[in-house]
Amino acid sequence: MRVGLTPSGPLDGRRVAVTGVGALSCAGVGVDALWAALLKPEAPGAMTVAPFDAAHLGGPKELRRLDPFTLYALMAADEAWRQSGLEGPLLDGGSVVTTGIGGLQTVLDQVAVLTAKGRDRVSPFMVPMMMPNAATAAVSMRFGLGGPAETVTTACAAGTHAVGNGARLVASGRCPVVLAGGAEAVIVEIAEAGFRNMTALSTRGVSRPFDVERDGFVMGEGAGVLVLEEWDHALERGATILAEVVGAASTADAYHLTAPDPEGHGAIRSMTLALDDAGLTPGDVSHINAHGTSTPLNDLAESVAVRAVFGAAPPPVTSIKGHLGHSLAAAGALEAVASVLTLRHQVIPPTAGTTTIDPAVGLDVVIGAPRAATVDVVLSNSFGFGGHNGSVILRRVPA
Repeated sequence: MRVGLTPSGPLDGRRVAVTGVGALSCAGVGVDALWAALLKPEAPGAMTVAPFDAAHLGGPKELRRLDPFTLYALMAADEAWRQSGLEGPLLDGGSVVTTGIGGLQTVLDQVAVLTAKGRDRVSPFMVPMMMPNAATAAVSMRFGLGGPAETVTTACAAGTHAVGNGARLVASGRCPVVLAGGAEAVIVEIAEAGFRNMTALSTRGVSRPFDVERDGFVMGEGAGVLVLEEWDHALERGATILAEVVGAASTADAYHLTAPDPEGHGAIRSMTLALDDAGLTPGDVSHINAHGTSTPLNDLAESVAVRAVFGAAPPPVTSIKGHLGHSLAAAGALEAVASVLTLRHQVIPPTAGTTTIDPAVGLDVVIGAPRAATVDVVLSNSFGFGGHNGSVILRRVPA
């Protein structure tokens, strides 16, 4: 990864290794459950996270003081940390854990308390539970990370931005290690009503990215976290390097609060700048993990942008939102984890729910079954409300 003020004059930065990945999703607890689900042609069922055992993270009283999104982040971070083999505290270690909405469940619970019992019964823990930076703070405290502890709230692009921002902290030499990812837990009635009333949700409750019959997204939830580590730091302690983050970029559409630019200008610049950051060309990319929300406008705008960058024969594309739903800020983080797994296994997951690709999309969308392929470089895209665009590029590391 390169670090600099402009893509035309970057400075070579330190290499950024991925030494741990963790996930929690509707597929279950852990990356193994995630990968097993992604290889199936159909979605696992309900997009909610099933009950799980978090006793290793603390006692009942401690866990009750965490909003679900923070607990999700800790579960994913703990798995990634254990896989990395790191030990804390790391006074220069960083954490960049994102959310799009934060502790919405806590807000709803305490509004109910306020209404039924009065303001004196509102929990003193409400504010630290609901605040968007709660997950980052919890991760930094659990592992003793005394460096930057930051939260990015760029809607559905936030998870990808977290990985990119965390990688820059490592590449710049500021942090030898950063835990980066995103978490979301907002499958509640008011959130679903809001998205439904703005006609963003599928009326049939099916996510089918890039399909000719797509009609909106399905809400998901969960968390994904990656351990990003300075390459030599990882080698010196004998860590297993899973992949390398080689480029990232962030742009804005500057177009509309919720609708994507139909010509994809911001997405085009995001992908192009990420490639420049990595020192790669479009022809070097083996696979694109698309944003692919299953909404008519987003999927078409993304396909326009991909074709503009990659020409007449873009690399194979998949969207794991067909399997997991759209988990907002957690989506890009889970997709980064999935990208690492794709590089490790040399298999591209199919896009669940999609059966007939929209001819207007014009992309090689992987559907029906996993596709074995030589995957050296993965580009992962995320685009969010507000016109936020994020792209991150990961490269395979020979076993």
